[in-house]
Amino acid sequence: MIKNQKEIFSNNLKKWLSIRNKTQTDIVETFDISPSTVSDWCNAKKFPRIDKIEMLANFLNIYKSDLIEEHGRTDIFGNPVVSIPILGIVKAGYDYLTQENWIGTIDIDKKLADSGEFFALKVRGDSMSPVLIEDDIVIIKRQNDFENGDIIVAIINGDEATIKKGKKSDKSILLQPLNTNYEPLIFTNEEMKTIPVTIVGIVKQLKREF
Repeated sequence: MIKNQKEIFSNNLKKWLSIRNKTQTDIVETFDISPSTVSDWCNAKKFPRIDKIEMLANFLNIYKSDLIEEHGRTDIFGNPVVSIPILGIVKAGYDYLTQENWIGTIDIDKKLADSGEFFALKVRGDSMSPVLIEDDIVIIKRQNDFENGDIIVAIINGDEATIKKGKKSDKSILLQPLNTNYEPLIFTNEEMKTIPVTIVGIVKQLKREF
């Protein structure tokens, strides 16, 4: 588990500023950000919002993961790993990947992490049992589309994310719980826009403690 995400970001930012021959002043002048804010990032006093992380990554021509992940770590078998945030909830309309929304971090294989942008989510409820149960940790790749049969994370009407098996057609999508005590949710393409229903990722791995 990572104890100080601000410090990790600070170290990565300073490293990449040096590699790219840039300074804090360059960030201030390029993006009209206050010097105190940039200084707080570099001194591990504050952790930026995800839009600012993306801005800095583009500025430095690197991946966002190069700024927020701790590199050079391995698991007990010597395989490279990186840490990603665990979220208790995901909602639309706000930046759910900012550090204040994290309830912890979890390690995933670096090869997986390099294939996209990932976060983890703690499962609530029993709609996906017996495959997913309360307090399971699912590893999610951020993306706004899916293939039929994927287990997906969707936000309905801006509320907390729901995890369901996804199926789509030309006219609608179906969110299927695996627990037969629950009914599937079906949304037309028009309802996807008006409710709205937003796909935020697909489940790639399950982490469970026994």
